Amino acid sequence: MDRTTRRRRRGWLRGVLALAMGAGLGLTGGAGTALAADVNNARNAGFESGLTAWTCSAGSGAAVSSPVRTGAAALRGTPSGQDNARCSQTVSVRPGSTYRLSAWVQGSYVYLGASGTGTTDVSTWTPGGSGWSQLSTAFTTGPGTTSVTVYLHGWYGQPAYHADDVSVFGPDGGGGGDPDPVVPPVPAGLTAGAVTSSSVALNWSASPGAASYHVYRDGTRVLSVTGTSATVSGLTASTSYRFQVSAANAAGESAKSAAVTATTSGGGDPGGPSVPRHALTGYWQNFDNGATVQRLRDVSAQYDIIAVSFADSTATAGEIAFNLDPAVGYGSVDEFRNDIAAKKRAGKSVVLSVGGERGNVVINSDASATAFADSAYSLMRSYGFNGIDIDLEHGINAEYLTKALRRLSHRAGPSLVLTMAPQTIDMQSTGTEYFRTALAVKDILTVVNTQYYNSGSMLGCDRKVHSQGTVDFITALACIQLEGGLDASQVGIGVPASPRAAGSGYVDPQIVRNALDCLTRGTHCGSFRPARTYPALRGAMTWSTNWDATAGSTWSDAVGPHVHSLP
Repeated sequence: MDRTTRRRRRGWLRGVLALAMGAGLGLTGGAGTALAADVNNARNAGFESGLTAWTCSAGSGAAVSSPVRTGAAALRGTPSGQDNARCSQTVSVRPGSTYRLSAWVQGSYVYLGASGTGTTDVSTWTPGGSGWSQLSTAFTTGPGTTSVTVYLHGWYGQPAYHADDVSVFGPDGGGGGDPDPVVPPVPAGLTAGAVTSSSVALNWSASPGAASYHVYRDGTRVLSVTGTSATVSGLTASTSYRFQVSAANAAGESAKSAAVTATTSGGGDPGGPSVPRHALTGYWQNFDNGATVQRLRDVSAQYDIIAVSFADSTATAGEIAFNLDPAVGYGSVDEFRNDIAAKKRAGKSVVLSVGGERGNVVINSDASATAFADSAYSLMRSYGFNGIDIDLEHGINAEYLTKALRRLSHRAGPSLVLTMAPQTIDMQSTGTEYFRTALAVKDILTVVNTQYYNSGSMLGCDRKVHSQGTVDFITALACIQLEGGLDASQVGIGVPASPRAAGSGYVDPQIVRNALDCLTRGTHCGSFRPARTYPALRGAMTWSTNWDATAGSTWSDAVGPHVHSLP
């Protein structure tokens, strides 16, 4: 039941109670409070106004457009190893009154509670799930209590949770809860702006009282946004489309605006610079986890390939999307696109990374392979990404991932930059799904930067066990790929940028330089010495440009010039 429905029932109840009280029936609620006065005392209960009235720890919260239960927005809280993503609000209440606290949630480990009640603080939780479920509890305020803190949080190191439609239902505390909305007027001034072969930018005037706007393409809703601009992507080149927009809030949706028509430009490949013979790769964080928050323009010029982390999965199997996190400081999506274009003009490649520790995209059928390739290509066209990075850490299906990458390559053309970042266990032999995929797309593969961290000791190509964090560990494990069928130009070594960037495996930049020299020149080796040298070795990778910046760019300043001076 959405917020509007609850309000309608509340109004009906007030009428019934008024008649009952007029007949002399003394109907009262908890602690003698009349039920007719009950309201939702939470402000911005559906996060339609972003995080207004809410405070989230360590920048862990964000208002997102998907998934939502009602309206156009919901809360996403992203815990980290040191933070449980607690988002709270101080709510005005009446002393000696009973309140019903509830919220609709989904995701992993979600907690709902109230503190400072003046009596017994309460909380409840759920281990989470893929669909919306309601958490509910109740509390009674103390005789002198006029405000209570209500909160939601996840659990340390667990995936993100989502919440919507928070309710603190009880006597009006006078703090100004969400007012009953009215349907907003039809938006005016719809115009078409920048056009590419696969996208059209739209702009319109704000509609008073609107919480969101729905964009229609040829009569079908294709987007919902909270601002007064949107870019419709995934379009066909040289094709005319008809667009309209409506305004919406919890009360309903307006009629559609007058239509505008726009025609996409001709097709072509994503374009961009060629990756240099020896390249430095860095992952850029589209979130704030305590590392230095950067915009792409702030990333060190030492990095030749910048992997934007990460794409988001959608409800369609295999399909990916990208949602720019407000926490990284961009004023608009266009500003982000401009930064990508500037990096490309400077000779850099910017790719979209898929996966990561908490993210996953399942590609296990022809349909999901097609959905992945088509959505990835659409994002490349929309944002200007040069390609895709595969960082799926929860298992892959080599057959269907190969099909997906082949289809993407066919659509994107020869300029596609395709990178991978498997874990060490994924590249132990040519029989693993990751290694099989890399070999199957060898003709279109740019580089595999294996993550030589968070793994413990592993077997090298000499069949000996090597300790993580040593020159031998890096060189003996890289040797498996170099002798297993990949070209040296497709092999890179991945390490953390600082001790805080990973759970284990950080090495001094000098060890990285020694490993590069050992593999390319046969010098500065440890006890393991490869049978031959690989002067075409592509280079090195780090997680992340943000952690590198936090440490004063010591990693890129030390490793970047060395990579660029390899033979």
